[in-house]
Amino acid sequence: MAARKKAAKAGAAAVAARKNPYVQRLLHDQDLRSNIGDAYESLRTAYERLDNGKGPAKSLLEDKKLQKNLREAAVNLRDAGEALREGPKKKRRLGRKLLIVVVGAGVALAVSEGLRKKVLDALFGAEEEFDYSSSTTTPPPETPAPDTAGASSSS
Repeated sequence: MAARKKAAKAGAAAVAARKNPYVQRLLHDQDLRSNIGDAYESLRTAYERLDNGKGPAKSLLEDKKLQKNLREAAVNLRDAGEALREGPKKKRRLGRKLLIVVVGAGVALAVSEGLRKKVLDALFGAEEEFDYSSSTTTPPPETPAPDTAGASSSS
């Protein structure tokens, strides 16, 4: 019976952990995991430098590499804490919104002739409208020029 109670408690703890938003964020956020890992590495290196046989006060004041490791750890822990406080990042669905806009614009252009004309005018400039009148290609008949030579002979 004791084993069953322990298993039930462990199962309940696993379910509670799975529903915890902080655990969810840790599982799904690569940047958060990276910040925590970097902070751990910086702190581990700082601890090794601190445990070099010198006094801790002397190491903290004089060891520049130790100070750099502690500064890096502090920055990474701060970033991890901010990420946890912000909550889960929402995925932006820009691709889906863009697809909907493009499909909607295509449908609107297909349906509306006026809109189609406006878009074409905006892209390529307004069409020049002209009236085509059919005229003959032959020149108009010539009118005879007054004969000046014939008028002088009759006098």
